[in-house]
Formats: sequence, structure tokens, C-alpha cells
Amino acid sequence: MRRACIDIGSNTTRLLVADCDPARIAEIHQERAFTHIGRHRLADGNITEVKIQEVAAVVASQLRIARELGSVDVRAVATAAIRRAVNGAELVAAVHRECGLDVQILTGEEEARLAFVGAARTFGHLPEGELGVVDVGGGSSELVVGSLPDQISWSASFPLGSGDLAHTCLRSDPPLPAELAEARSRVADALEAFEIPHPAEAVAVGGSAMSLLRVAGPLLDARAFARSLRELAVAPAREVAQRFGLDVERVRLLPAGLLILQAASERFGSPLKVVGGGLREGVLLEASGV
Repeated sequence: MRRACIDIGSNTTRLLVADCDPARIAEIHQERAFTHIGRHRLADGNITEVKIQEVAAVVASQLRIARELGSVDVRAVATAAIRRAVNGAELVAAVHRECGLDVQILTGEEEARLAFVGAARTFGHLPEGELGVVDVGGGSSELVVGSLPDQISWSASFPLGSGDLAHTCLRSDPPLPAELAEARSRVADALEAFEIPHPAEAVAVGGSAMSLLRVAGPLLDARAFARSLRELAVAPAREVAQRFGLDVERVRLLPAGLLILQAASERFGSPLKVVGGGLREGVLLEASGV
């Protein structure tokens, strides 16, 4: 059955259309729009009305594309920026008025579980022990440990993502050493409260991980993280974007995402393999009853 998932995140609003059956997910179409909801929260915690209407229009457009591609079931989820906003429910209502689509605001625990399901089902082999998954979003990050296909033994969600970290700490282009040090310290503080298990293997999913794939390759170990950070810290974002075929908006966020992924890898005690499955794949798999 052809299904679609629209994921309203802190940095981007993404569409995945795929053919789903009990054995596999076959991607048909994927696209994103940089909607940057996290940057458009007011001091009182509300998302601006202009941004709400913009996101509703983006979702309506992506829904039309999903229908045109033959999706018979379209699910929409929203993550950290919306669940943290005072008026997150108003965004949900605006989307429904614009196109009739219901949006589920995920809890951090739900986001972690779905990221694990999506990653585990697309991992490609059975690890000799538990699998760790790290999903760095724009407004939160999730760490999960469990056994394939969907048995979670430990998870944590913390309110620090690439968008928040870049906006707060990495103000220069390229980021300065002092800014990177401040960002690294904020990541360490966010993880300090957790007793994180050491899985047999670990993977990274999400926009930061998929972008680092082009810069560092499929395995993110200490050497790859160091090499990639040097690449990102010596040239302006536009130059890096051109060199690696990335969107300049993504490159501006990438040093922050890298620092969170690196810290997660160190605490898992394992390098991270970049895999394509994640939250949206998890949504579609659960919708398929897999």
C-alpha cells in the first residue's frame, strides 16, 4: 500500500511517500521545506501567526503531492518545536482548516520509539546485541537502545537540537572556536543527567546525519567527526554547500548537529553508522501494522 508521512519539525517540514508492506518500505518520493519553526517562537512561547499560516500552506502543498502520487493514507506528525510551543494546538488547527489533515503532536518518548522502529527495520543486518539509535532534530534529540525489530530497553529525549544550538551558540559563519567550545559544553550539560547504555552497534538518523554522509561518509567515528568539523569550520556555509552538494541552510545547522552526534557516539561507546530509516519510516511502518 502506498502511504505518506508529513513530519513538521523545528527546522524542516518533510514529506516521505513510500510503498509499504510487511517486508519492506520502498521510497517513492521525498522532499523538504526549511520552515524554521524553532526560530519563530516569541518570547512568550507562541509561534507567530505568520509562521503558522506558512507551515499550514506547506503541509497542504505536500499533501497534494502525496495524493497525486497515489498515497491512500497520509499521516502527519509534529515534533519538538510544536510540542514546546504555547500555541502548538493552533498550528494543528490551522493545518486542518487549510487541508483537512489531522496532525499528531508526538511526545519525546513517541518520537524516540518511532525513530528506533524506522532505523531498526532498515538497518540491514542483525547486530550481536542491542542497537543504539541517535536522532538529532532541530529542537530536540533522541537516544534509544533496544533489540530489533522494536523492543526498546532504554530511551531519552532532551530539548536540544541542531536549530536551537546553532541559533544560540554558532552565530559566526564559519563558527569560531570559542562558539564551538560553548556549543560542545551545552551538549555535555544536556547529556549529563543520563546513564546511557553501551549498545553493540549504533546508528544515526535524521537530517544532520544524512548531510554528514556527504561530508564524512557512512561511518561517523572519532576521525570522521574531527575531519568533518574542520571542513565546516574553515569556510563559509555557502562555500561548503557548493563543495558537498548540500543546501546552505542545512550547512549552517550542520556543525551543531555534528557536535550532538559526536557526543552521542562517545556516550554510546560506539561509532555511528548513518542509515536512511528514522521517524517518518517508523510512522509508516506502524501505520502498516508492521
